[in-house]
Amino acid sequence: MKENNTGRVGGYNCVVCIKQVPDTKKVTGDAMKADGTINRAALPAIFNPEDRNALEAALSVKERFGGTVTAIAMGLPAACEILREALMCGADKAYLVTDRKAAGSDTLATSYILSCAVKRFKPDLVFCGRQAIDGDTAQTGPQIAEKLDYAAVTYLEKIDMDGDYAVVTRDIGTGVETDKVKLPALFTVTEKAGELRPFNVRRVMKYKNAELKPVAEAEALTEGASVIGQLSCDDIGAVTERCGFAGSPTNVAKIVSVVLAGGDYKEVAPTDEGVAGLVAELVADHTIG
Repeated sequence: MKENNTGRVGGYNCVVCIKQVPDTKKVTGDAMKADGTINRAALPAIFNPEDRNALEAALSVKERFGGTVTAIAMGLPAACEILREALMCGADKAYLVTDRKAAGSDTLATSYILSCAVKRFKPDLVFCGRQAIDGDTAQTGPQIAEKLDYAAVTYLEKIDMDGDYAVVTRDIGTGVETDKVKLPALFTVTEKAGELRPFNVRRVMKYKNAELKPVAEAEALTEGASVIGQLSCDDIGAVTERCGFAGSPTNVAKIVSVVLAGGDYKEVAPTDEGVAGLVAELVADHTIG
C-alpha cells in the first residue's frame, strides 16, 4: 500500500456520524408528541448543520492524507437522503442504523447504539458535529468516545495528521489551543472547520438514487456500489435494554420556540466614567450589590 506524507501506510479510516434533524427554525405548536418526543413529521427535515462540518473535516483528512470516509446515520429510512448527500460529496460508504428498538432514544441510548455501529468499522478517526439543532445537548459525541474508550477532542477547528497522532486546533472559549492526540480518537466539529464542499456531479449521477439494502447484501456488492447499508440493532450487537425508550432516562417536559423581543436600552460611554456611572445605577436599583 502507498505511504502518505505522514509516514502512515494506507491513510486513515474515518467514520462520520451524521443526523437528519427537524428544521428548528420552523417550530410550531405540533412539534412535540404527547410522549415527550419530537414530532418529526410536523417539521421539514434537514442535514444537521455541524454534521456537515464534521463530514468536511473527514473528507479533508482523506483528501490530504489518504484513506476512506464512512458515513453513519441513525433514524428512519427517510434519513437516507442525507447519506446520499454524504456520498455525493465524497464519502466512500454509507450506512443507516434503523430499527424499531431504537425509537425514542435519548443521548444516552443514541450514543450507545452509534458506538456499537462505529465499532464495527474499526476507525482511526471518528467525527461528529458539535451538537444537533434538535437537542442542542452536545452530549452524543463525547458519550460515543467514552463508550469506545477513545480520546475525545471537542470544538475542533482544524486538524493535521502526524503518523498515529492527530494535531488539532480547538476552540476553548477564550481562545484556541493546539493538542496532539493518539489515535483512535473522536472529534466534535464546529462550523469553523469549514463548510461542506459542493456535490460532485459524477457522484450525484451515481448516488442520487442509492437504495437502502440489508447490510449483508450491500457489502456483498462490488466496491463503490450505489447502495446504503441497512444496520439493525442486532447487526451491530446492541443490547435491547440499552436502546430506545428502555435505555433512555431523559424525559422532555415541553418544546417551545423562544422569540427574543426587543426592548429599551441605554448606551454607556466606553470610558471609566461611563462604566462607573452604570455600576452606580445598578447598585442603586439593587440589581447588584
